[in-house]
Parts: sequence; structure tokens; C-alpha cells
Amino acid sequence: MSTMFQVPPFAIISGRQVHDVLHGREREVTELVESAYRLHGEGETTNPDSYFLRFPDRPRDRIIALPASVRGKVGVHGLKWISSFPENVAAGIPRASAVLVLNDFETGYPIACLEASIISAARTAASAASAAVRLSAARGVTPRRLGVVGAGVIARYTHRYLHANGLRFESVGVHDLSAEHAAGFGDHLRRCGEQVVTHDRLDGLLADSDLVLFTTVAGEPHVSDPALFGHAPLVLHLSLRDLDPDVILDAWNVVDDVEHVMKAGTSVHLTEQRVGHRDFVAGTLCDVLTGGITPPADRPVVFSPFGLGVLDLVLAKHVYDQVSADDALVCVPDFFHDVQRYG
Repeated sequence: MSTMFQVPPFAIISGRQVHDVLHGREREVTELVESAYRLHGEGETTNPDSYFLRFPDRPRDRIIALPASVRGKVGVHGLKWISSFPENVAAGIPRASAVLVLNDFETGYPIACLEASIISAARTAASAASAAVRLSAARGVTPRRLGVVGAGVIARYTHRYLHANGLRFESVGVHDLSAEHAAGFGDHLRRCGEQVVTHDRLDGLLADSDLVLFTTVAGEPHVSDPALFGHAPLVLHLSLRDLDPDVILDAWNVVDDVEHVMKAGTSVHLTEQRVGHRDFVAGTLCDVLTGGITPPADRPVVFSPFGLGVLDLVLAKHVYDQVSADDALVCVPDFFHDVQRYG
């Protein structure tokens, strides 16, 4: 039986190449991420549970595998393998590092390995920016005062994506347990033209913000008083574990995928365990994009995205296609060597 399938070449795509494709195209990246959410909502994706590699002697560290598949015009399978080692920050290197393997849709053969920390940060920031813009428009409230809790790489990317998607702020508040990190991020924001206020206390930052961004490495809830959100801000809860169930129950909640986010000790997972149901979740960001749900303006609104591997795949395939179109793929000769069935 003959077939037209052939063993594809295997390429390595560097972080520099990824950066060159995505940087400066934040609006386009956001549109790609929104298209991935729509495909997911239409059932055109397969997105199994993430798998966590943990270490008994290092409970804060983990490496996560996110397998996924996207059908339709994207047509690709793949896996993101991303580590989170918080102690890296003290050594002056980023907490997260990642690679992503793309697999050919027809043969299943790997076709590329990409540096993926940039892809991961970009899709996270684009997801947050989409939620901020879409939820704010649906509420009829334009945020003017951004508060950032956790001054790291994801905060930097998210601020850029918020700005690229049209949000402008009268002030940006910053709170971090490390005064050094808060100062460094504040300097970055000033170079971006922002008016920056550094807050020693979290409650002061929350009171002064109508859009709140959580990008911490918190392993368990540390914000427990719903009254801190009594002014009904929009909360981008990217770090997932900062808010106590009391805060979640008092808010209008939207997630990326209800089943996906109810695990691994996220704030919404802890809330489900406490109350025994998921009725406190109004729906997904795809529901917001399609007009299926409308957020209130008089309650705090919390977006808690667990992070879908299909988002990474859509961006990675975009990068691969662009690098290929530029004739800049760096292929590894004879990567697949023994490919004859009988030698």
C-alpha cells in the first residue's frame, strides 16, 4: 500500500527567532489567541490535563507538560514542557524556562523544537489583555488605574499587551514582597511613560486600582477579605492561587476552561472543594468573546486562566510558518536516521 506521506525535516527555532516574529505584533498575537479560544469553544481542539512533575525535596519547583492538538486551518499537535523554579530569580535568571515540540498533523513526526518561554509569556499576556479589553467593554467601564501584584516577566509582558490593545492608565501601582523587584519593575514602567506608585501594602494597592493584575509565585491564598474588592475592580488572576475562596465566592468569575482550571490547588479549585459545586463560575472567556455571558459592573470580576496548551500551539505554529516562509528554518540533518521498515 503506497502513501504520499514522507518523513518531514526537523528544525530548531531559537528564542531570538521567536522574539523577532512576535515582538511588535502584540495585536496580531492577541487575535491569534482569541482565535484559539474560539476553536477550543467550537470543539476543534484536544487539550488534556496538564501533567506536573514535582520533587519531594523541592516542593516549590515543578515542570509541567501541556499536550494539545488543534484541528481546522492550524492543523498541528504538540507539547509544551515548561519549568517553574522560583529560586532562579535570586540567582538573576528567569523563574520559567520552556521548550515546545510541534508534531506534523498527518504523520505525527516532530517537525520543530522551539524555545517556548517567550511563546508562553506572550500567550499568557495576550489572554489577559483580551480578557481586560473584552470584559471592560462588556461592563461599560474603562479601567484607568492598574495595580500589579508580583513584579516579574509575566507582569512586564502583560503590561505591554494591555498597552498594545489600547488600554491607557493614569497610574500604575506596583506591589512585590521584594523591594528590589518592585523598584526594578517601577523603573521599567517609567521608561514606558507610566506614572508609577509603589505600594508597601497590598491593601493600599487594591484600593487604588480598578484593574488588578496578579502575577505572583504564591502557592496558596494570601488575600482573604472580600471587602478589599468592594469597589468592583476587574482582576486578572494569572497566578491562580492568590485569592481565598471567600473572595472567589463574592466575585463574578470567568475562566479559560472550567474543567481544566479545577485542579492543582488553584483558588477556584479550593472554592469548589469548599462548596461542592462550580456554580460560582459564570463561564469562559470564549463565552465572553461570543456574547454568551455578560459581566456585571457592580461586582468584582475575576479572570482565572489555567493556561491552555492549544494557545501555545497556535502561536508556535504561527512562528514556525513565519520562519519557514522567511526561509530561516535551521534543520537538523539526519535527525530521523533509521526510517526504513526493514532496513
